[in-house]
Amino acid sequence: MANLNPRQIALEALKTWENGSKHADDILGALSQRHRLQGADHGLVQTLFYGVLRHLTRLDAIIDELKRGRMNHENRCVLRIGLFQLFHTDIPPHAAVNETVALARGMRGVINGILRNAQRQREKLEALADSWPLPVSHSHPEFLIDRWTAAFGADATRKLCAWNNEPPPVYVRSNRLAPDGADADQIIGEATHLAAKVKGKSGFYRLTAGAPPKEWLDAGLIYVQDPSTSIACDLMAPHRQEYLLDACAAPGGKAALLYDRMKGTGKVLATDISAARLETVRQNLNRLGLRDRGIGTEEVDWQRPPKGKIAQMPKFDGILVDVPCSNTGVIRRRVDVRWRLRPDEFLEMQRLQLAIAESCLTRLKPGGRLVYSTCSLEPEENRGVVDLLLERHPDKLVLEETAESLPWRDGFDGAFAARLRLKK
Repeated sequence: MANLNPRQIALEALKTWENGSKHADDILGALSQRHRLQGADHGLVQTLFYGVLRHLTRLDAIIDELKRGRMNHENRCVLRIGLFQLFHTDIPPHAAVNETVALARGMRGVINGILRNAQRQREKLEALADSWPLPVSHSHPEFLIDRWTAAFGADATRKLCAWNNEPPPVYVRSNRLAPDGADADQIIGEATHLAAKVKGKSGFYRLTAGAPPKEWLDAGLIYVQDPSTSIACDLMAPHRQEYLLDACAAPGGKAALLYDRMKGTGKVLATDISAARLETVRQNLNRLGLRDRGIGTEEVDWQRPPKGKIAQMPKFDGILVDVPCSNTGVIRRRVDVRWRLRPDEFLEMQRLQLAIAESCLTRLKPGGRLVYSTCSLEPEENRGVVDLLLERHPDKLVLEETAESLPWRDGFDGAFAARLRLKK
């Protein structure tokens, strides 16, 4: 196992994913640790594995155009990896073909012939694939295409699908409360060959040179974070010395940003459903130098909160409820989300989201604000939950403002947020 090359590991990842029990990110993490993947090898495995998942339906349709007769499942996976390299990467075709054929167990001559045929007919096959219906040409489930077309229109839906199929850039946020007092913005700003400011998003940078510099991470100067995550924190608009609750805090980026917006004053309580998720929050806060300052952590299941435990909590000036959701706004980053979603899942998520938000409401001060947020594009999970909260609490809640990020319009991940005020 230790001697497997990156293409073999990508094949192993793809076969494991097709068993259906594990998410792509977890599979890649486990294989990376097992095979001690680093640098270019890790990058190639990720590119091949995630790339095949992004273009799965399109690749399978091309295979069906080229093959004759039956083919076992493993060799179809081999062909997917080979065709992805030919059609979607800059890997030299001879390397893509030869290295991929070496993965096959049996039928090497057939696979070699199919890949070389695809290489010769590349332009013709690409034009054919582009003519197929959007669910096939852009590899998205038909029910998602239908939902988005109804909500956003055909042109926006096509742009969204194309967006989802591109590898995401890496964004970071400067930690203005860095442990050693360093001026993170100055250090990052001077490294123009590594990072560029994101217009309209104070403290956010797009990396121009791949992975975040290790020295910046080790020094707690940066946190890897998409600019869309700032929408909810912007709506919260924290004031100095406030006490805020981040109810579904993992991995901790929004809690850290809220504390940053308070200039390192006041307090934030970061809660989440499990010890493992909270440990991730603590690790991130430790690296940023924030855990022993004004951010505490506590394990709480807000869907089923123990009444005694919640009653002992203080009341908060503001509560951020960044609920679990379908993740349709971040499909670009969570590559297999599209293949795991079901048409009935959005209403199921809505019930969970509403339960969490209503539990959190009990700990809000009169006059305080609750910011409800998701990384979903779906109306049931966004305005649908807000409308239900207003309907259930007409004498208590007022909707003050909503905001959203739409990938094809704004160039960031999809996100939604709404600020509700608890009447005094």
